[in-house]
Parts: sequence; C-alpha cells; structure tokens
Amino acid sequence: MLMKNIFRHELKAYSKSIIVWACSMTLLAVLYIFLFKELGRDIEEFKAFLSNMPEVLKKGFNILVDSVATLEGFYSFVFSFVLLCGGIQAMNLGIAIVSKEVRDKTADFLMTKPISRLGILMSKLLAAFSALLMTNMIYLGLTVFAAVAVVGAFNLKVFCLISFTLFFVQLMLMALGIMIAVLAGKIKSVISVSLSTVFGFYVLGSLGSILGEEKVRYFSPFRYFDPVYIIGHAAYETRFVVTGMAVIIAAIALSCLVYVKKDIHTV
Repeated sequence: MLMKNIFRHELKAYSKSIIVWACSMTLLAVLYIFLFKELGRDIEEFKAFLSNMPEVLKKGFNILVDSVATLEGFYSFVFSFVLLCGGIQAMNLGIAIVSKEVRDKTADFLMTKPISRLGILMSKLLAAFSALLMTNMIYLGLTVFAAVAVVGAFNLKVFCLISFTLFFVQLMLMALGIMIAVLAGKIKSVISVSLSTVFGFYVLGSLGSILGEEKVRYFSPFRYFDPVYIIGHAAYETRFVVTGMAVIIAAIALSCLVYVKKDIHTV
C-alpha cells in the first residue's frame, strides 16, 4: 500500500513536467514535419545545401544527405535535438526523484514509514519509468498523427523505429541519473548536474562520430541508435540494444545495492 502511495505521489508531482516536456518535443518535431512539407520541390536544393556543409557538421549532427528527401530522413535530423531534450528530462528526473528527499530534508519522514529502502527506491523507479512512458506515448501519438495528416505517405515503420529510440535512450539516462543521485548523496543543483552530464554524453558522441571512432559510441547513449542503420535496415543494431539493456540493469542494480546500505542524513 505504501509503495502505491509513493508511486502515485511521485507521478502526480511530475505530471505537469510530463506534459511540458512531451508537448515541447512534439512541437519541435511537428515544426520540422511542416517544414518538410513546405519545402516540396525545393527539397533537392535543400539537399544540395546540406551536401556543401562541412563534413564535421554533417557527422556531428547525424545529417543524412542521401535520405533527406524522405520524411524519415528529414525527421532524423531534427530528432537528434529531440533526443537531447529527452535526455535532459530523463537525467533530471532520475537524479531529482531520488535526491530530493535528502535535499529537501524529508528523508526522516519517509524512513520512519513501515517500508524498506528497497521498496522506496523501486516505487520511485517505477514512477520515473511511468513518467517517461507517458511522455513517449504523448510524443509518438501526436507526432505520428501530424506526420500522417501533413505528409500522408511515408515509411511508418522506420519513422516509428526512430521515434522509439527516444524511450530507450531516456531509460538509460534515467538509470544513470538514479545511480548518480544514490552515489553522490546530497545534490544542491539537480539541473546543473543533469545538463552537464547530458551535454557531456552528447558532445562525446558527436566527437566520436566526427573522428570515426566506433568504440566511442558505447560511451554515449545518444549514439546507440544510428539513424543511417535504422533507415537502411528498418531495424536496430543488436549489439547496442544488448549493451543498452546491460547499462540499465547494471545502473539500477548498483543503485539498489548502495541505497539499502548507505547512510542517509535525515536532518
């Protein structure tokens, strides 16, 4: 019963945040869908413009020049920015949902309840997972609706596969955020830690793409799902799906082990 109460409390606390993030990312994607429609016959000129861009920029931002004439190829360009926004949301959520008890000095109230520390952490984890799931359901539903209404015919499977990667990347960053919160203890500014960590991952992934270092992809969740591969194969790279799942499981397992044993300052 207490686990349900904690779950409901946390989910309610982040309900406005879910709507704001989901609508903001949807608006960004939909604007580019309308832009694609407006380009129309000028898409070839836009393609030529992208071709003349420095190779560093094309690699750094995953610009697919050969596929930009299709909605899914054009969409993959803006989606890198959607991923960045989603990553900030997930990391911020993961850190905040665990660290706020210590930061706001409410841990003493929670710890006196007849519920184990593991139960507390799992309730918060489930709430964070549900928040991200709801965010993605809103984003995917509205974006697909807009794409169908505005463009009409396009590769729906590839479009959805690209969109689904938002949820996978967010799960990784949320798990890492929870781990950071558990290991770090009191965090004064959640947003500063979230932004610096997410941008660090993003820049690292971009540098890896620019330098052509394949191994760097393993250290940046933003590069686990290559749009070029997804568009060409209509599937994900198995090795990165497996690695991503391993990262999530390992981060959560470590967080649980540390959280149940660590000293938590309640006052």
